[in-house]
Order: sequence, then structure tokens, then C-alpha cells
Amino acid sequence: MVERKRVVVVGAGIGGLVSALQLAIGGCEVTVFDKACEPGGKMRTLEVAGRKLDVGPTVFTMRWVFEDIFAKAGTALESFITLKPVDVLARHAWSETARLDLFADIAKSADAIGKFAGAADARGYVAFSKRAQTTYETLKNSYLLAAKPTPLSLTAGAGLRGFADLWRISPFATLWNALGDYFRDPRLRQLFARYATYCGSSPFEAPATLMLIAHVERDGVWMIEGGMHRLAEALENLARARGVAFRYGTAVEEISVHGGRTTGVTLSSGERIECDAVVSNTDTRALAAGLLGVGATKALNLSNSAPSLSAVTWALIGKTSGFSLARHNVFFSHDYKAEFDDIFFGKRLPGNPTVYVCAEDRDAKSASMTEPERIFMLVNAPATGDAHAFDKLEIESCAKRAFGLLQRCGLSIEFDPNMAAATTPSDFAKLFPGTGGSLYGPASHGWAASFARPTAKSHIEGLYLAGGSVHPGPGVPMAAISGSLAAAQVLSDMRSTPRSHRMVMPGGI
Repeated sequence: MVERKRVVVVGAGIGGLVSALQLAIGGCEVTVFDKACEPGGKMRTLEVAGRKLDVGPTVFTMRWVFEDIFAKAGTALESFITLKPVDVLARHAWSETARLDLFADIAKSADAIGKFAGAADARGYVAFSKRAQTTYETLKNSYLLAAKPTPLSLTAGAGLRGFADLWRISPFATLWNALGDYFRDPRLRQLFARYATYCGSSPFEAPATLMLIAHVERDGVWMIEGGMHRLAEALENLARARGVAFRYGTAVEEISVHGGRTTGVTLSSGERIECDAVVSNTDTRALAAGLLGVGATKALNLSNSAPSLSAVTWALIGKTSGFSLARHNVFFSHDYKAEFDDIFFGKRLPGNPTVYVCAEDRDAKSASMTEPERIFMLVNAPATGDAHAFDKLEIESCAKRAFGLLQRCGLSIEFDPNMAAATTPSDFAKLFPGTGGSLYGPASHGWAASFARPTAKSHIEGLYLAGGSVHPGPGVPMAAISGSLAAAQVLSDMRSTPRSHRMVMPGGI
């Protein structure tokens, strides 16, 4: 009889949840530990004035990733969550009169851009959309779904025709410079450059390949009925149904390594759990810093890349007026370069921030609201939360600048300060130790940054990595892909290296 392998998953973020589910389907005995009290990791919720808000990711894309995950578990995504397509991808504003909606329909977006900036930029948008699609199709299998992509494997696997596609996606250009080929209006360049921030990066340093995000959004953005956190709950419920055990409010103190191999974990309570493999769904910087034990620091070699963006966020209940909010809204600063210079070089909150506003009670058709509604706001910030306090005065000054921009664009928000909660880089650093508050792993700066990310298989036998700080990168679907890649690697290694039966120590599973 073949021994049933035991696997511990550290962290119940999306990557950890997907990895646990697929390992259980593969026949492993899986236990997930998380110091938090619920699943989701960065896909968090916060209760304000008795109402729950999503205060992590707010956009659901690449639906096919999750349809595939649920199908492999013998069920359907739609059996667990209800999805509604979004027509208006985002509403953008630069002033009280300069406003532009982007739509899922390319013709509607081109028409809107033509009215906003002229026929040349409308044609530029159509050309840009085609290039974004080519970039996505070129990299989907060769990079996003590949276990360990390298520049050489990308080129070798592309073939003659594929090599031409690789050259056309301009891997060595920055996103900001590439956008100049399509848009004359600097506001449009600013709008599409914002996709770099989805990876926590500066558009002036990030590669042009990130334009694939434009295609991902146009291919479909959905709202999850009940909020984004329902996805984490759905994955947890499905994993439980497949036999995964969850222990919340339980921190892993150390990943044990003996003889170059992982042997188990020790909890903060002192309890020792032996296992055959560990999947770490924590930020790789936490591993490298020794926060999960000295032995685990040898699991990876981190590049010297800068940490990605952090944020200052506000979750509030307020009454809005003036500007007609969509579900997703972006209010742009007047000097984009200065904003990122402040963050990445000045290591300070931006003097002129761009503000993202998610109106969480708005439906897909942007219905007007007469009652106080749930508002989530975000301003990009440096990941210095472990070294800088971000005191009350500094955050109030940032809020004044952010709300001032909203007012200049025509949006007023009335709210009781007791019905608002701010989260700073210092708070994120405490929630996610070792990161400094960075929310996306290492920044994607330079063409080689994507290949510098750690992959699922670490340098330590039996220790595997998942989450937004490893390949293929940050974002909800990317974290899910990382979980799948980690589970596949664990199962592959277990099939190739059968181990003898191990005795369970007292206190183990």
C-alpha cells in the first residue's frame, strides 16, 4: 500500500488555497495553517460601521483560470459564486470636465477615445489593443503557465513565427515609452501606463509586456456577488470538501530543515508537525529574512530588485455627490512622473497622488446612489512600513491631497470619521511581515525582472513556493496559477522520489 503523503501549506492566500485543493485531489493529506482568522491573505475584508468592505483586490479577471481549477475538482465555478460582467471597465478623470470611460467593447472604447482626444488616438487605441492581445497570446503558455520560464526557453519554444511575435511585443522597451507609439494625448498615455501599478511597479521602469493587462481586462472584468472575498471562501469550502484541514489563528514559527530537506513545521505554540512537503504561501522576503527559520533562508536567492508599491487605503461609509461614480474609478494626478519619483526614489508619499476609488455598492451599470455607500480608496505609497512610522499627521496630509483631487474632479464624499478606517504601509508591514508593506512582491522593473522571480521549486528539497511574490507574479489569477504550479511540482517530485514511512511525532497531525 502506498503511503499517503502529508503536506503542510503555510498561508491561506489564493495561492495557498489553490495549492491545497489540488494537492488533496492528488491524494495528499493536507493541512493549511494561517495566523489570520479567515482565508484570503491579501484578499481581506474590513468591517466599518457594521458593513463589510473588500479592502484587498477589487477586480476579477482571467475567469478561465478559476473555471479550470474548479473543473479539475469535479465541479463548476458558478456553483460557488455568482459573477456579473462589467460593461464600464473603469471611469477616469483628470478634472471636472476631462473624463473618459473604458468599455469591455473595443468599438465603444474607441468611440469614447475619439470624442475625448481625437480620431488619431482612437485609431491608436485599436492598434494598441491588437498589440496587447498579441503580447498576451505570445506569453500565455510560454511564460504565464510555464513552470520555470527563462529568456532561452521563451525563444526556443517560440519557433520562427513565435520569435517574430516575441520581437513585436518589445520586451526591452518600457511601458511608458511603448505607449508613445500609440497615443498623442499624454492623458491616454497616463491611463494605460497605470497597468504597471497592477504589478506594483512604475510605468517608467516596467517592461512594455505589461500592456497584456489591457487585453486581460478587455477580455472580461466581472463582479463577484457578495464581494471578492467570496472567492477565497469558495476555494476554502471546496478544499474542505476534498479533505483539506484548516487551522486558523495558528502561526507557523519555523519551517524545519535537516540535511538539506524540509521535515515539517513548528507552530508558535511549540507544537511540531512532521510532513513530507511544505508549500510556503508567504512573501519570499519573509523567507529570506529568516522569519520562518534560519534553515528556510536557503530556499531561494532573491535578486536586488526594489520592493513593489505599498499603499495608503481608506475604507469608509459615505454619501457621494457630484461626480457619477462607476464601480471602478481612477482620478489622475497632473504629474505622473513626479508621483513615481516620490515613491521609488524619494521613498515618500506622493505630493500629487493618483487616487483609485471602488464604489462597492455600484452595480455593473453604475446606478446612482442616494444613501451612504461603501467606498474603498487607494493611493500608491513606498514600501517602507518597516522603517518609517507613517504617523497620523502624515496620513492626514495624504488624505487632504487625495480628497482634494476628488473634489477638483467634481466628487464630494461626506462621511463621519468614525465610519472610516485608514491602512498605511506600516499596517501592511505588520500584516505581512518581511515585506515593508510591499503588496506585490518585487517590482517588475527592467526586462529581466520577470525571470528573476522565484519559481515553485525552491533550493530546499520538499519546500515549495506559491503566491504573488513568485512566478508568474502578483494579482488574483496569477497567484492562483502559482498555486497550481506549486501543487503540480510537489506531486511530480513525490511520484519520482517515493519515501519510506515516517513516524508521527506527538502533537503532529
